Amino acid sequence: MDQLLIYILLVFAASFLLTMMALRDIILKDFGSTKAKFIWHFIAIVPLVGWLVYLVFGYKKGRRKPI
Repeated sequence: MDQLLIYILLVFAASFLLTMMALRDIILKDFGSTKAKFIWHFIAIVPLVGWLVYLVFGYKKGRRKPI
């Protein structure tokens, strides 16, 4: 039972970390409109799979803002 709990916590921790990385990437990119940026934010915060959907479909859509 203890090992199962550890595995579940590791999955959630990894998912949380990947979600934060996706949100950071969304913040740093320009998607052409505020509406598109909000939509990608909402997609990215879906538990466990939002970051994956963003990585597959949204990662290449935006452009990095010049620093």
